[in-house]
Amino acid sequence: MSVLDKQVGGDHYKKHKIQPWEIMSIYNLDHWTACALKYILRHRDKDNPKEDLEKAIHYLEYAISRLEGKDDNSG
Repeated sequence: MSVLDKQVGGDHYKKHKIQPWEIMSIYNLDHWTACALKYILRHRDKDNPKEDLEKAIHYLEYAISRLEGKDDNSG
C-alpha cells in the first residue's frame, strides 16, 4: 500500500487524480504556498468551502509578507 492510498480523517485528498503532496513535492513549494494549495484543492469537498479559501488567502498573504521582508521570522 502506498502512502498516497491512505488518508487520515476523510477522503477529500484521495479522490483527486493528483494529490497535493505530489504537487508540493514536484514544485518544491515552501510551507505557506503548499498550505494554500492544500486548502484550494479541498475547498469544494468541505462543509464550509469559503473558510478554506479564506485560509488559503491567509497563507498567501503571509507568503507575500515574507517575500517583502515584512515578517520578523523570515530568515
